[in-house]
Amino acid sequence: MTGPGDDQPETHLPEVADATADGPLAAVVSQDRAEVAIASLRAEGVYDDDRRVKPFPDGLVALPVTAPPTETDVRRVVRQTDPEPRAPDLATLLRERGWDDEAVERAPSSWAVVGAVVLVSLTDLDEDEAEAVGEALLELHGEADTVCAREGVDGELREPDVRVVAGLGDTETVHVEHGTRYALDLSRVMFSPGNQAERVHMGEVTDEGERVLDMFAGIGYFALPMARAGATVTAVEKNPDAFRYLGENAVNNAVLDRMELVLGDCRDVEATADRVVMGYYDAVEPAPGDADSGDPDADGGGRSYLDAAFDAAVSGGTLHVHATEPADDPWSHPVARLEAVADDHGRDVTVLDRREVKSHSEGVVHVVVDARVD
Repeated sequence: MTGPGDDQPETHLPEVADATADGPLAAVVSQDRAEVAIASLRAEGVYDDDRRVKPFPDGLVALPVTAPPTETDVRRVVRQTDPEPRAPDLATLLRERGWDDEAVERAPSSWAVVGAVVLVSLTDLDEDEAEAVGEALLELHGEADTVCAREGVDGELREPDVRVVAGLGDTETVHVEHGTRYALDLSRVMFSPGNQAERVHMGEVTDEGERVLDMFAGIGYFALPMARAGATVTAVEKNPDAFRYLGENAVNNAVLDRMELVLGDCRDVEATADRVVMGYYDAVEPAPGDADSGDPDADGGGRSYLDAAFDAAVSGGTLHVHATEPADDPWSHPVARLEAVADDHGRDVTVLDRREVKSHSEGVVHVVVDARVD
């Protein structure tokens, strides 16, 4: 998969293609650029949320605008002779389809648009209801062409469990956040929309010239923004599908020359880093053979992910440790593990920051602890 617009780059043409026609304006872009173009048009203040995105010939879409854009690249600006108002919300659309109040109450209250795919949790709905929600979401989001129900992430390789409920069924797409392009197949690799602020944050806190070890790189969630900020990143990933997209994304974001890509277990990688990113929830846990693992037969010989992180981090370096913890006490466990492993390595650790990223499940939150290692 190539990046958005690679086959035929958009060219900004602010003039209206048919200035004599009546009707509101729309900016025409390629389907795979719709998500990023909408964000840009909103930033300009010219995106019209009151009208629907509409299909346009040759794989293009028409994005409603209130005025010709001056900062967003588009194919052309046209007059719409058949504009359609945007549905006010999902509940209204479902009621129009005959749903009663009880059924509407079970409908999802949130979802995410990732490239041309809508990701949504539909655990409380039967198959027919899920399809109806999917069709309604496609009507709400004309820039999308597929709706997938997400049903969790499995195993150490973080493989997603998703199913297509509406649309074309194409789960491969390109998602753009703050200028970083993520090519991915949502049926094969994990992507968490709720981590967007953390992905942006990692690009902002990284200095040019830093050496970074991303121990669980995935498709480049954190590695790409950090490399774009000027860091030299060793990105390690165990899942072959995710690793393939990691390489593709390094090329598409023009940072391959600043990245060393490693397919394998991050505990087997020798690296020296000013900053270590541990974006795997179980990374704080003891290794199976560790005496702290709870196994009565453990001999203490296991090497944990935290052991590998302390081995890589230079004095004065920073660890970014992700975990899922009880919402009523999210910090005790990860901080205690950091202190215990630091003591094992004869090093000191100082907590610099603690962030709650998002709710993970009922009573459980996704958190990040930033710590300095000396």
